Amino acid sequence: MAGKPFSESNSAQLVAERLDVHADMRLQGFMVPFITHLHKLIQETRPSQADWRRTMEFLTDVGHASDGRRQEWVLLSDLLGVTALIEEINTRRPRSATPNTVRGPFYRADAPRLPLGANISLDGSGPVLWVTGTVRDLDGNPVAGATVETWQANPDGFYENQQPDQQPEFNLRGVFTTDAKGAFRYRTVRPGGYAVPADGPVGRLLGSLGFPLRRPAHLHFLIKADGFETISTHVYDGSDPDLGRDALFGVKDELIGKFEPADGGDGWALDFTFVMVRARKGRAST
Repeated sequence: MAGKPFSESNSAQLVAERLDVHADMRLQGFMVPFITHLHKLIQETRPSQADWRRTMEFLTDVGHASDGRRQEWVLLSDLLGVTALIEEINTRRPRSATPNTVRGPFYRADAPRLPLGANISLDGSGPVLWVTGTVRDLDGNPVAGATVETWQANPDGFYENQQPDQQPEFNLRGVFTTDAKGAFRYRTVRPGGYAVPADGPVGRLLGSLGFPLRRPAHLHFLIKADGFETISTHVYDGSDPDLGRDALFGVKDELIGKFEPADGGDGWALDFTFVMVRARKGRAST
């Protein structure tokens, strides 16, 4: 028998019915609604065959634009607010804890471990920024031995993996370990705000729709400690005019830092406290 004929009214149902009932239930729990909503979207917007071909060409271009140094798929997820929404759903914390934000497309997992006080600006280009920080738990106790990974753009708004021929390898990146007081410190340069990449398919598409593509100046932090939920977050420059229209929806009041003149007039200084939450079963993020 040929089975039920495929039609607009039963298209999603017929596709979902082909999934193996014994397959991964968590994956099925995502895929069935995904198929249902996708078919509903097509029915509501009624694209032509040419429209859908252009959609497929766009997705193909996103794949071609992604490589070991650039992740266009991450950028698409970030700009559409999907990454921020997933963070909100999965990392709800007490108000006094440091919230998570998107990791962004320029993260590298192979940054070097450095001693406290090291200078992560390998080219020395830009105004000096002295960063000091403390990692604590909800009760105010220091979290000693926490791993603090940081990365940032240079004063012109470019990450090292965007400019492999202009910036030294691992410029403005480093991994530190907090001391017995939960403190860390390092030297860097004051980052600049920037426009997210507009030279790829994602930037071109959203730019053509008038989507704001600016990000306020910020530092990234990834903080891990045994027994705690991982913090993946930003600290933003409170003086940046783009705070209210961050392209990646990451700005929260708790993450706005003060970049103040350093003692002695040697550049700028930032001091920030990160508050970690004890990990619950199934909630220790990575």
